[in-house]
Amino acid sequence: MLEDVTSSVVRAALKGLAQRQRVIADNIANIETPGFLAGRVQFEEALRTAVKSGSAPGQVEPETARSLEPTRENGNNVNLDHETLSHMDTVLRYQTMLKALDAKHNLLRTVARGGM
Repeated sequence: MLEDVTSSVVRAALKGLAQRQRVIADNIANIETPGFLAGRVQFEEALRTAVKSGSAPGQVEPETARSLEPTRENGNNVNLDHETLSHMDTVLRYQTMLKALDAKHNLLRTVARGGM
C-alpha cells in the first residue's frame, strides 16, 4: 500500500507512543524493584528530523534509554507521579493521532465516493 507522508508520520508516532506506554507500564510494575532505573522513550525529535529532511518517517524507530534521574536508597528511580502524568499525556497524544488518521481515511473515503 502506498502511503503519503502524513499517514506515515502518524503511524510512526503511534508506534512510538505505543512503545512509550509499554515502558511506562514496565516502570510502574518495577516501582519497588531495587536498582531498577526507569525507561524513557524518545522518538519525536527523530521523527521531526525525518520529516524536515525528507527521509522516510516510517523508518523512525523509538529509542528507549534508562533515566538518569536521582535514585532512592534502593537504587530505584521510578517516580509514580511522573509515570502517571506521562501515561495520561501519552494516552491523549495516542488518541489525537488516531483521530487524525481516522479523519484522513474519512476524507479519502469521501473523495473516492465522488463527494465532498
